[in-house]
Amino acid sequence: MSQVIVYKSAKVADMYLFVDENDGLERVPAALLQRLGKLIEALRFELTPERALSRAEAPTVLAALAAQGFYLQLPPAIDAPELRHG
Repeated sequence: MSQVIVYKSAKVADMYLFVDENDGLERVPAALLQRLGKLIEALRFELTPERALSRAEAPTVLAALAAQGFYLQLPPAIDAPELRHG
């Protein structure tokens, strides 16, 4: 269980950064923070392994928070027919 803050990137659409409330942005690499640009707090919540998330598995997010101090949720993949080869 962890109190989580989710930030959205003002620079990259649909990219979200999850951090533990206790650590804040301390453990996030400076290069990543620069890439994301201005961060806007999107929400705070208690994350448990059982909690349902829209685009990630809670245990995966919790493991990333423990190991590296953050979890980066990337934008959904683009599924445009003109980009497919075949």
